[in-house]
Amino acid sequence: MQENKPVLVVGLGNPGSEYSRTRHNVGFMVVDKLAGPDATWKKEKQALTSAQNISGKKVIFVKPQTYMNNSGLSVGALVAFYKVPLENVIVIHDDMDIKLGQVREKVGGSSAGHNGIKSIDNAIGKEYKRIRIGIGHPRDFNIPMDPADWVLGKFSDKELSEINEVIIKININ
Repeated sequence: MQENKPVLVVGLGNPGSEYSRTRHNVGFMVVDKLAGPDATWKKEKQALTSAQNISGKKVIFVKPQTYMNNSGLSVGALVAFYKVPLENVIVIHDDMDIKLGQVREKVGGSSAGHNGIKSIDNAIGKEYKRIRIGIGHPRDFNIPMDPADWVLGKFSDKELSEINEVIIKININ
């Protein structure tokens, strides 16, 4: 991380109350928790942002409002506006290929079919940090369901409890 530059922490999801608690919105859930209950959000560059000073660093929490598949529109605009180097960009998103409640981090790599990541890759390149939150795959639960319906489905209370336990452990440093 470049110490003298802002850090952009992006949680992926879809805007609107109908998407709250959905598997695809786990990125929003993490960013909400990291920003804290007293965060002040403002609309800019097709996103909701909350800028905070954390340990002497400017951290900008971001929830794109472009819907998942166009997340790169707002992320690209914010990276350019705040002059954020890619090494200071952290994107948090759901990953169906990881078991529910597991977390993996990486820099770069493929989108693995995640349309939000594809959009961001097209806007800014691939060399940013990704924190992937496992939401499981319907086949893990022996549920015959289209993956697109799975990610837009709501977490059960049990799943949400497990996800919340993971969220409180996520560290962006």
